[in-house]
Amino acid sequence: MIRYVMGDATRPPGSEPRIIVHVCNDVGGWGKGFVTALSKRWKEPERRYRAWYRGDEPDLPFELGQIQVVEVEDALWVVNMLGQKGLRWSGGRPPIRYDAVRVGLSRVRELARKRGAAVHMPRIGCGLAGGTWDDMGPIIEEELTNQGVQVTVYDFE
Repeated sequence: MIRYVMGDATRPPGSEPRIIVHVCNDVGGWGKGFVTALSKRWKEPERRYRAWYRGDEPDLPFELGQIQVVEVEDALWVVNMLGQKGLRWSGGRPPIRYDAVRVGLSRVRELARKRGAAVHMPRIGCGLAGGTWDDMGPIIEEELTNQGVQVTVYDFE
């Protein structure tokens, strides 16, 4: 089951391995939503995302469903997950791409298992990306919690 808490997802407690996951768009935009909190805390996730978008990480395709892992502290990583197509609704469809999130979370699952890490996140895909938690929650359960990965979801106070 997903554990829900009030708090700041950029400050997961503990010293054990932790992964912070968030959804990024596929057009190189970084500046609104949860990424502003990330950038206030650490510069590296934004710097790496922008480099990835420019093609400066040739071994990592910049495409929906892909993840970029950025170490920000000892035993703490931020995962930039490409799960949003563009920035705006188009044809009555929000930018969130649940299928891409599912693929990205399967990659996060393998990363979490490899590193013995718990996953922490805001309600990914449900802000600017236009998704709903009724759709996103079950994907997180199927890809992570039902597969033995601990997940904490933060609602900002």
